[in-house]
Amino acid sequence: MVSPADGLVMEATAANLAIFMNHHNVHVNRSPLAGRVERVEHSDGGHRAAFFRSSSENERNLIVMKTPEGEVRLVQITGFVVRRIVCYVRPGDLVDRGERIGMIRFGSRVELSIPPGYGLRVAVGDRVRAGETVVATRVK
Repeated sequence: MVSPADGLVMEATAANLAIFMNHHNVHVNRSPLAGRVERVEHSDGGHRAAFFRSSSENERNLIVMKTPEGEVRLVQITGFVVRRIVCYVRPGDLVDRGERIGMIRFGSRVELSIPPGYGLRVAVGDRVRAGETVVATRVK
């Protein structure tokens, strides 16, 4: 499972990963695993600083994917300055691991669910690169 975004790991649990992208990071988001896009849902909201947990009330875009390993949920969240989420995928699309699936303009946050059977390979404070850094692997 590869990182969906460039940035700094802000949260890392067995079930979820949150990555903050500042204005120096590339803001293209990538698919962490290969699969089929099942659902895309945009929700309006505020524009709080994305590095705070309160950003859970911000404008967001949920991408739900069905993968051979189970469901993966990726949430694109706007930040304080950010006002635009661009989603490149639609329900039914097949995506490869590392493929571009969207972008968020300027500083923002991406949250990712980790399917059961995967173990984290990153920790809070780690810097990750979209489509390159392995963030979780299957546990045997």
